[in-house]
Amino acid sequence: MRTTGPVIGRFLTELRDARIVGVRTADGRVLVPPLEYDPATGEDVTGEFAEVGPAGTVQSWAWVGAPRPEHPLSRPFAWALIRLDGADTALVHAVDAGDARAMRPGLRVRPRWRAERTGHITDIESFVPEVVKIVSPVRAEYRLRPGRALTRFLEGVARGVLLGCRCGSCGKVYVPYRLSCPECGVAITEERELPDTGTVTTFAINNLPDPRAPEVPFVSAYILLDGADVPLIALVGDVPAHEVRQGMRVRAVWAPRQEWAPAPLSMSNIKWFAPTGEPDAEL
Repeated sequence: MRTTGPVIGRFLTELRDARIVGVRTADGRVLVPPLEYDPATGEDVTGEFAEVGPAGTVQSWAWVGAPRPEHPLSRPFAWALIRLDGADTALVHAVDAGDARAMRPGLRVRPRWRAERTGHITDIESFVPEVVKIVSPVRAEYRLRPGRALTRFLEGVARGVLLGCRCGSCGKVYVPYRLSCPECGVAITEERELPDTGTVTTFAINNLPDPRAPEVPFVSAYILLDGADVPLIALVGDVPAHEVRQGMRVRAVWAPRQEWAPAPLSMSNIKWFAPTGEPDAEL
């Protein structure tokens, strides 16, 4: 029978308490697993212990596709050289990655401890990859309660018209409908019905699906309605995304009247804006 000695014995004792320690050499390096001498110089270590990890980085690995009875896991796993955080050397241990494709140099891993520990290297059942991301389907639904001005605008959409308003002070026409002029600060009382034609002032091409969009990629654009002084944002359809341009003349494409939804108030009566075929306008 051979005793573990004060260095290895300390290492195993710490494992029993779910801690990993290394020993420091005369030049300040930390050896894990600890040794009684410095392998580079042959000198005795200092006897100073330092806690490391518990997480570490895989340096190299070999996949075991058919584990044997004496192996630590009964399912395929990897033997890996793992350099724990704070250590200057690597230790060999099993990594339960689930699939060889998950293994790679630089993989971050952390120990999976046994529930009952006895002061043995097998107190670490295996290392497992760190969770660096979670893929989970998430859907958030919310309702917007429109104020007086937006309600008035959406009531117009429900009737098939686009309502704006004109400031009596500066003469600017705003759409959607507003209760006050953001430039003058005065109340607006003059309502105006605007045509459903306008000009694309700027736009963005979107590559993520949207249930309102005609296809992917699709275009969302700022459209300056004829007679308005500020643009509104809407989808552009019936044209390839790469053909949309600034100055393009467009017209609202209304859903079939039998599909119009007067309540709840929304923009759903307008499917999108589509090119009119007119020459481009000067911005």
